[in-house]
Amino acid sequence: MRDGVKLYTAVYVPAGKTGFPILMERTPYSSAPYGPTVPDFDDLYSKAGYAIASQDVRGQYMSEGKFVNVRPQLKPGQKGVDESTDTYDTIEYLIKNVKGNNGCVGLRGISYPGFYAGVGALSRHPALKAVSPQAPVADWFQGDDVHHNGAFFLQDNFGFSAWFDSPRKGLETDHKGLELPRNPKGAYTFYLDAGTAEGLEKKYLKGQIPYFNEYALGHDTRDDYWKERALPPQMTDVKCAVLTVGGWFDAEDMWGALNLYTATERQNPGIDNFLVMGPWSHGQWDGDATSLNGMRWGMDTGAWYRQNVEFPFFERYLRGKPAAKLPEMTGFETGTNKWRTFPEWPPKGLTVMDIYLAPARSLAETAPAAAADTYTNDPNAPTPYLADPTREDRPDDLLAQDEAWASKRSDVLTYVGQPMKRAVTVAGPVDVDLWVSTTGTDGDFVVKVLDIAPAGEPHAGEMRMVRADVMRGRFRNSLEKPEPFVPGQATEVKMHMNDVLHTFKPGHRMAVQVQSSWFPLVDRNPNTFVNVQHAKPPDFQKAQITVKLGGSQASSIRFGMLAG
Repeated sequence: MRDGVKLYTAVYVPAGKTGFPILMERTPYSSAPYGPTVPDFDDLYSKAGYAIASQDVRGQYMSEGKFVNVRPQLKPGQKGVDESTDTYDTIEYLIKNVKGNNGCVGLRGISYPGFYAGVGALSRHPALKAVSPQAPVADWFQGDDVHHNGAFFLQDNFGFSAWFDSPRKGLETDHKGLELPRNPKGAYTFYLDAGTAEGLEKKYLKGQIPYFNEYALGHDTRDDYWKERALPPQMTDVKCAVLTVGGWFDAEDMWGALNLYTATERQNPGIDNFLVMGPWSHGQWDGDATSLNGMRWGMDTGAWYRQNVEFPFFERYLRGKPAAKLPEMTGFETGTNKWRTFPEWPPKGLTVMDIYLAPARSLAETAPAAAADTYTNDPNAPTPYLADPTREDRPDDLLAQDEAWASKRSDVLTYVGQPMKRAVTVAGPVDVDLWVSTTGTDGDFVVKVLDIAPAGEPHAGEMRMVRADVMRGRFRNSLEKPEPFVPGQATEVKMHMNDVLHTFKPGHRMAVQVQSSWFPLVDRNPNTFVNVQHAKPPDFQKAQITVKLGGSQASSIRFGMLAG
């Protein structure tokens, strides 16, 4: 690199061929195997004679230097190195030293490597013709792995950080993280016993994972620390084609895919910029993707995507193949289980459909007369996020779960609509508008949109998630300046949920659930306006939550509806 640091890069070159493009991935997860062994590559690329380059990013595995999580980009005029300069220097080296290449480089990656693919576009190297950020880390406070709307995803981050963020002692071909004790009673009891993120640090990490203290305990608002690490606002002056990929059931980085595409589109008018959203959990498109939690799609959607979207994308921009230009958006419509294409996303001409929470735990298409429902949230006995709270790990198919079990709980409000008389297809963002009051000074609000299949269909009676997310109530007006609730005062809480493309078929019913804990997926909100990660036992207090229905304080969910 330009500062003298050496980054380990394995390059696999097609034997006896020239005029080949280079497809590159930069990863913090190891470019193994280290040595002469050739890994199994996707047949599409190996048969087509691509060179494949895999690089350990700065400070990871066999690369020199210091690793920085989602390293901030250099500011204009600032000297130094960042991930885009490392990308530029790597491409420059490959073009000059890999004999037989055609001078065209592509960059792709899934999850954290998706971040490196996205930020790599900012290198603006003239040989970089196409990038594909897939399930990219994009903003760890707004909607990706670490926080959603300011709510800390406790279980995912503690387990991951104990392994990934354990400091290395030097160059390594295998990373050994911190060994954590197993709890035979499951994750729910393990995290409840620890109390808070600070409790986990004191009880288990004990200063051995400095980064956990930095991001989990040190920055509880969207301050400059998070802003300078947010990728979407920085996607400007992009010179190459971009294909962003995500999954409708990705519990980790769906926000990143949707918002990186949107920001790239808005900030780079005229470039070739495409979006793909399939019926996938995190990264599932890279393997078998015929089903998810019992829901079958009628095809291997991952293989279809790789053959019909990703490979033609790189062929077009790295080889000049006369493949047709991709549609702006290729999306899998759940419910009908078919691929659709759109000239823009969200689609133009959507009809607004407001669904109101109504008395008798029902849903209505018009605002009802004023009424209210209440439930009690007890942070010392928080609502679990899984039907089986003894499970130790978070399932990959989290967003494809059946939530019928939750409808039987007194700390969950479940509203069910009438059977659909015709097919209703919703597309684009889902906007939640809750009117609530609480006896506390803070509170979380988890909202789930569900599809209930009728008798005679597979999964009849199940309440399958279509979309779900959480808002930490103190951030209802600003992620930067939290505000307490005034006990007993009706307050509006708005939440923009991730996009959907789903059809409620005739006979199906829509349902909506509202609750105030999603534990231990999300850390417990003590219902008091204190620093959540440092909260003490007396801070955790029961709160009575009131959801307003109808009148001038009508709680509702707004969808965009496709015609026909």
